[in-house]
Amino acid sequence: MEIDLDVPMSGFSSLESGLRRPSEDINQPVNGLVLSSTEAAYRNGDVPAVPGLASPSFRDGLVTQQPGTLANLKNRENSEPNQDAGVQLKSASFAESGSSLGDEITVGDIAWSMPIVQPKLLATGLCYDVRMRYHCELEAAKPRLDFHPEDPRRIYHIYRELCQAGLYKDPQFDVPIVEKPLERIRARNATASEICLVHHANHYHFMESTAATPDEDLVHLERQYDSIYFNRLTFSSALLSAGGAIETCKAVISGRVKNAIAVIRPPGHHAECNRPMGFCLFDNVSIAARVCQADFPEVCRKVLVLDWDVHHGNGIQQDFYNDPNVLYISIHVHEDGTFYPPGPFGDHMHCGAGAGLGRNINIPWPTKGMGDADYLYAFQQVVMPVAYDFNPDLVIIAAGFDAAVGDQLGGCFVTPTCYAHMTHMLSPLADGKLVVCLEGGYNLASISKSALAVTRTLLSEPPDRIMETKPTKAGAATVDMVRIYQSRFWPCLRSVSKSNTKDALRAYQKQQLCDEYDMIELSVFRDRLSKSFKHQVLATINYADAGPLLIIFHDPYHHQTGPEAARLADAEVYDTLNWYRDWAIKEGFAIIDVNFPNHIADSDDADELDYDKELEIAKHLAERAELAIYLWENYIE
Repeated sequence: MEIDLDVPMSGFSSLESGLRRPSEDINQPVNGLVLSSTEAAYRNGDVPAVPGLASPSFRDGLVTQQPGTLANLKNRENSEPNQDAGVQLKSASFAESGSSLGDEITVGDIAWSMPIVQPKLLATGLCYDVRMRYHCELEAAKPRLDFHPEDPRRIYHIYRELCQAGLYKDPQFDVPIVEKPLERIRARNATASEICLVHHANHYHFMESTAATPDEDLVHLERQYDSIYFNRLTFSSALLSAGGAIETCKAVISGRVKNAIAVIRPPGHHAECNRPMGFCLFDNVSIAARVCQADFPEVCRKVLVLDWDVHHGNGIQQDFYNDPNVLYISIHVHEDGTFYPPGPFGDHMHCGAGAGLGRNINIPWPTKGMGDADYLYAFQQVVMPVAYDFNPDLVIIAAGFDAAVGDQLGGCFVTPTCYAHMTHMLSPLADGKLVVCLEGGYNLASISKSALAVTRTLLSEPPDRIMETKPTKAGAATVDMVRIYQSRFWPCLRSVSKSNTKDALRAYQKQQLCDEYDMIELSVFRDRLSKSFKHQVLATINYADAGPLLIIFHDPYHHQTGPEAARLADAEVYDTLNWYRDWAIKEGFAIIDVNFPNHIADSDDADELDYDKELEIAKHLAERAELAIYLWENYIE
C-alpha cells in the first residue's frame, strides 16, 4: 500500500504490515565504503581487520578499495546485523569541489589527508529520511485537530517546503532548482556503542526491547513515562534520528559539505542518560558531538551547542555539565521552574561543575511572549561574545522551532527572519562548520517557514530585515542578569569601564526602584565628590514636597561566594530595605535612597582605583560625609 505523506501515521497496528521500504537503498554508502569494526576498538585507535575484506590501499591520501571486496563486506554486514558499524572512509575526487590535500589525519592505523576546501565551493547538506516518520502513536486515528504535537508530518512539511522553494531536487516537486542545491546526506542507524557514549546501556536495551513488545503492552508502558509514546518501529526511527545527526555532523567536520541541516525526528534534547522524556528518546545532538570528538580528535575538540528550543534541553545540559570542551547555551522559557521541563535546572545559576564550570549558560525567560528583539539582544549581549571567546571547532544548533510565531505550546513570537539572523551570526564561527539539528516545533506552518529561512541562510542568502529591535523589559533584565552572573567565568562579559559586580547590582537595583517606586536619579554636581556617586542617589518624585521624608543610606548588596554568589535574579528579594520603602510609601513619606559604593574612584580619573586599604577607608568616610552634606544643602534643607 502507498502511504500518504501528508497524513499522520495513527492506528499503527493496522498500518504496520503495509509499511514498505522506500525504493531508494537508504543503506547504500555514498562516495565510499562503510567498514564494519568493533566500535570500542576503533575508538582506542585499533581498527580490527575484517575477515574476507581486502585491506584498503592509499594513494595520494585517498582511500581506495581492492576489486571484489564490496560484496564480501555487504555479505558480512548482512550475516551479522548486530555488529557495530565503524568508520566511513570516503573515496571521492576533491578536485571537483576545488579541493587540495592538506593535513594528514590518523585514526588508529589508518591515515588519510584532510582536504583543504574553499568553503564557498562546497554545498550545504540536507539529511532527511522518510523512515523517521514511522514513529507514531498506536491509538486509532483521531479527529484532525487532535494529533499529538510531536506529529510525524513535522519533518515532511519541512522537507516539502525546502523542495518547493527549489533548494533540493525531488521528482515529485516540479519547480526550478537553485544554482547550488542542497546535497543529500543519507541517514543510517546509530550503533549501540555510539549511543552509549551518552546513554547508559540499560537505556539502550530498554529502547531496543520496544521493537518486540506487543502493542497493548506499549500503550501501557508509555503511560509510565513523561510525554512519550511507542510503537514497534519507534526504536528504528530513533536509531535513524541519532544516526542522521551523526552523519550530518561528520559530513560537515570532514569537509564534505560546508554546513548542513538535519531534518530529523524523534527529537532528543530532553532525553537523559537513563530515560526518555518530553517526546525525546535518544539525545541526538549530544551523541553526534561525542562521535565527532572521538572520530576527529585533531579537528573537533571543542563543540558549541546552541539550543534555541523554547524548552530547556535538560538532556544536553546533563551530558556536558562537567565537560570543559563543550559549551552549552540554552535560550528557553523557564517561568521560575514551572515551564517544561519543571525544576530549577534551567535557571541562570546552573553554570556547569568541575572542569566544566562556566561551560553551561542558561538564558531563562521569566515568561512566555518573548520575541525577535529579546532573542537578538541575548545573542548580542551573551551568546556571541562567549562563542567567540570559546572559539569552537564545530557549532551545532539544537533547533527547536517552538518559540516561533503560531506555536501554541511555546507561546513566543520569534519570526523566521529572527531565526535566520541568529543562524547568520553563528555562521562565521568554527570556520563555518555549522550544523542545524531539528528538535521541537509543533505548528507545521511555523516550523516549515522557520526551517526554510534558516536553510536559506546556510546557503549564504542574507536574512531579511528585522523590524523589532527593542527588547521587552523582562527580556532585557533576564539577559543582563545572565551576563552579570556569567561574567565571573567569561571576562568578555564584563563591563569595559572596569565597573565591578557591586556597580552592576546597583544598576539593576536602580532599574527596579525606578519601575516599582517611580524613583528618579538625583544628580551630584560637585567636582570634589567622586564620580562613583553617579547613579547612586535616587528619590521618589515627591521628595521636594512639604511632608515627611525618609532618607536611606546603605552599603551595596553583600553576596556570598561560591555557587550562590551574585544572585541578581533575586536581588529584590534579598533587599531587606524594601520593607521600609513599602511602609514609607504607604504612610505618605517621600524617599531618598543613597547607595555608598565599595570603591571610590578618583575625580580626575574615574577608572583608577586606590587600593591602599587605610587610605581607601579614610576616603570612603570623607566622601560619604561630604555627600550627606551636599544632599542636605541641595535637596533636603
